Amino acid sequence: MPDALYTSSIFTKPGGFTSGIEGPACDLQGNLYAVNFHHQGTIGKVTPQGESSVFIELPNGSIGNGIRFHSGGDMLIADYTNHNVLRVDMESQAISAYAHEPAMNQPNDIAIGANDIVYASDPNWAEQTGQIWRVGPQGQVDLLETGMGTTNGIEVSPDEKTLYVNESAQCNVWAYDLSADGDVSAKRLLIQFPDFGMDGMRCDIDGNLYITRHGKGTIAKLSPAGDILLEIELGDANPSNIAFGGPDGCTAYVTLQQTSNIECFRVEKPGRSWQLFQ
Repeated sequence: MPDALYTSSIFTKPGGFTSGIEGPACDLQGNLYAVNFHHQGTIGKVTPQGESSVFIELPNGSIGNGIRFHSGGDMLIADYTNHNVLRVDMESQAISAYAHEPAMNQPNDIAIGANDIVYASDPNWAEQTGQIWRVGPQGQVDLLETGMGTTNGIEVSPDEKTLYVNESAQCNVWAYDLSADGDVSAKRLLIQFPDFGMDGMRCDIDGNLYITRHGKGTIAKLSPAGDILLEIELGDANPSNIAFGGPDGCTAYVTLQQTSNIECFRVEKPGRSWQLFQ
């Protein structure tokens, strides 16, 4: 495990996952999960020591993308091929459809609030458009926003009052006011990058956003006001997503698509999701 802040190093063996590696999320025991370990349609489990294995195989041609944990401890997975959010009982490994919405292009990344409301980005890559969906605690699905660019990374702020969504092709990061019921309003541009793309993103407990810069091979750390605080260099040009874990929530894990593995680096403050469900 690296000690120096913001210095990325290899965590899992290159080539262990497919180029569809995505998702990452940590459980309370410090295990990391990411999609498409060894072959498409799996969820991989990585121990705190970096040992990887297949955790589950998804049924019916499902392929995962974003992963988050519900407050009850169950894993939620965006299943983009079958337009589902799947739910996994972590003890029995039973898989069920938490939500299904045929009108989705594909649920891509997901975020979750302390109230267990899930927010899903929904890009149409061919047309470079996108939407945002809300999935309630009982799995009810509502369309929050349409007519956007290629919606991808999505995250809730630590105070639960802001929803962040990025658009990969347009290089925009948007912020919305977020109500207690999960409604969005007051859309505003947080930042537009001049080049390269974006994929997943996560907040730390101070509200700083860590954004994967797809094509650039960095993680951009932004203040809540949208100022770039620093960029962390990675060993792969195509990072797909990021999550926080480790014993103190201050280890950032990044999934990498060219080398099909995971790198990690230390940060100053724990991730929001890590602290939320401790």
